[in-house]
Amino acid sequence: MIAPIAVALAVGLLGWAYQALKPPPPKICGSPGGPPVTSNRVKLSDGRHLAYRESGVPKEEAKFKIIVIHGFDSSKDVYLPITQELMEELKIYILFFDRAGYGESDPYPSRSVKSEAFDIQELADQLQIGPKFYVMGMSMGAYPVWSCLKYIPHRLSGVALVVPFVHYWWPCFPANLAREAFGRLPLSFQRTFRIAHYTPWLFYWWMTQTWFPTLSMGQATLTDQDFEILKKLSEIPSVGQEKVKQQGVYESLHRDILAGYAKWEFDPLDVSNPFPDNEGSVHIWQGYEDKMIPYQLNRYLSEKLPWIRYHEVPDGGHLIINNSNLCETIIRALLLG
Repeated sequence: MIAPIAVALAVGLLGWAYQALKPPPPKICGSPGGPPVTSNRVKLSDGRHLAYRESGVPKEEAKFKIIVIHGFDSSKDVYLPITQELMEELKIYILFFDRAGYGESDPYPSRSVKSEAFDIQELADQLQIGPKFYVMGMSMGAYPVWSCLKYIPHRLSGVALVVPFVHYWWPCFPANLAREAFGRLPLSFQRTFRIAHYTPWLFYWWMTQTWFPTLSMGQATLTDQDFEILKKLSEIPSVGQEKVKQQGVYESLHRDILAGYAKWEFDPLDVSNPFPDNEGSVHIWQGYEDKMIPYQLNRYLSEKLPWIRYHEVPDGGHLIINNSNLCETIIRALLLG
């Protein structure tokens, strides 16, 4: 009797493990039972769709064309306090888009750091915005910017990384510096990023289990200034937030973390200056008080890559891009140097 019971228990355990580890299928926009397509989209060469939104002056009249790359749990509808007056003054065209799996852009199981750059390049070509463009990425949206710097530097007019994502396992970081910065994160963040990096096959289970906390925003990750900004943002009508994860939390949020914290094909210190003749510039904007992105690591990268113009905001937290005055400063520095 013992052997059959043991076999039954083993089979049951394997079945439970399979279900616990296997993400659900995505609900693809425009498919039967999936969310409707309500945004403009382009079809990429591999058959996937990217949804996009345009702002500013018409691209045919624009002097500057910027592709904005949204961060974690966000979309092409991200709010940026860029005034119409500024866009008309400088003749700025802005292209926002949903990264793979977010909003109304198709999921991409093979999503990677490298694929992000070529999605951006193909989107620019499909919309005929010209041979060169500016890119600006915020937070998690900065790893696609590093990808652009590595794989399509010839397409770039200028670059801004705002409170940019850092990979704690980049070989370029001294071990003690990375360990100290990583240790400043909440324990739940440390566990989550370790699992994403070392055991990605466990990630869906980790993010859906209820025994231990995973990622949560609060006093441990946001500064007083961040909370003030959030309070002001709550007074602005939220647009599109209900669509961010509509195709599946795994396809949007989880794959984003997995792609970012996977082993990269390159190290930031392998990236060459895309503007050796000073025909453009690369900027990092970092909040000194940021509790989510430790300033020490981006400061270190900027010291090792002297062609990066590093700006440290003394009292800034993680949401500095939502400060209207600073946002305008970031845009002017990107476009006008």
